[in-house]
Amino acid sequence: MSFRTRLALVAAAAVALAVVLASVVVYVVVRNQLRSQFDNNLRDVAVEISHGAHPDHGPGGQLFIDPGPFVGTAGYIQAVTATGGVLKTFREKGSLPVTRRAVSAARGESDAYLSDGEIAGHSYRVFTIPGEQGTGLALQVARDLGDVNHTLHRVGILLILIALGGIGFAAGLGLLVSRAALTPVRRLTETAEHVTETGDLSERIETGGPDELGRLATSFNTMLAALEESSRAQRQLVADASHELRTPLTSLRTNIEVLADERSLPPGERERLLSDVVEQLGEMTTLIAELIELARAEQHPEEAEDIRLDLLAESAVERVRRNRPEVAFTTDLRESVVHGAPTTLERAVANLLDNAAKWSPPGGEVEVAVRDGELIVRDHGPGIADEDLPYVFDRFYRASSARGMPGSGLGLAIVKQVADAHGGTVVAEPAVGGGTLMRLRLNSDRS
Repeated sequence: MSFRTRLALVAAAAVALAVVLASVVVYVVVRNQLRSQFDNNLRDVAVEISHGAHPDHGPGGQLFIDPGPFVGTAGYIQAVTATGGVLKTFREKGSLPVTRRAVSAARGESDAYLSDGEIAGHSYRVFTIPGEQGTGLALQVARDLGDVNHTLHRVGILLILIALGGIGFAAGLGLLVSRAALTPVRRLTETAEHVTETGDLSERIETGGPDELGRLATSFNTMLAALEESSRAQRQLVADASHELRTPLTSLRTNIEVLADERSLPPGERERLLSDVVEQLGEMTTLIAELIELARAEQHPEEAEDIRLDLLAESAVERVRRNRPEVAFTTDLRESVVHGAPTTLERAVANLLDNAAKWSPPGGEVEVAVRDGELIVRDHGPGIADEDLPYVFDRFYRASSARGMPGSGLGLAIVKQVADAHGGTVVAEPAVGGGTLMRLRLNSDRS
């Protein structure tokens, strides 16, 4: 059973319950109103008749009264004696059952009351009035309830028909309403099925208003956009990695083939080729390690914790000093706590320092500062050209001036990825007096 059908059935059931309850209430109100009017009319008639009734206590005694049109198929009059006997008008051919309460009323022990009775299979409403004190009689005036019951029967049938019609109308209306209400869900399902079948992440669905379904459609479009961007970035990464690996692989293959050639090489040529092979293998190892670093950071994010950024930077500076003894590092590290993943932040800081050291001339100086959740690294190298500034954090981007320098073009891309993952920013800008200044700003808020 489809969700739309279930929704329509639920709506129909709710309406059916409401209609049934309303019908019961209407029936009870109508019944009480009719019976109330009937009882008031019967009471008035009984009081009027009681004033003109004269009993005869002789053998075969009768109740001498001319009830007029009241007596007949619709009305009945009798008097109950204190001993349980019955006096009838000369027209009556049957009698009402004599109850203890009626006898009590004849004895003056009970007040007037209304009750139900039956004569010859017909239901009657009976009003019993105690006679005057000393008479030993109670007058009972009865009236057939056939008209009232017939009216109530017709009202009941009418209410049942109305209820059935209302339920049917509610079911049809529920189908229409559910179809209209679930249109965004249907479009969402169709889009998801289309994406599954074709793999086309550029599909989008129309968003409606600010209701729950509209927000669902917006969230679905946002998810598709994120998946499309992730897929695009993945394809770009594979394409760039293939391109970057092609050159060192080709060169490495050529050098190995030359080394494997049986012909003798000039003096020193074999050593130079072997050095080139080792260098190219190192570059490829670095490139593959950085590719793995990018993929690991995207797929397996490290758990965040509070970190002293100044201590982390101090440790990174000491390591780079050992690897780059020709570059001087000066530090201004103030206590600063950030919330992030230690390993990835350490890699980002190390990449910034390595980049600054790489561009610094022998004997050059790299200035490192930490304050208020921000790491600032400034070198005194040639600086970055204005046309290259927007792209320095792109994967595999290498400025024309860096073509002959070692590196994979992924170091700063990793820094950008780490900054984004921590809700921070990283920017590169020309430094006053020459060189480049990098700012890594991290969020110190735990949220």
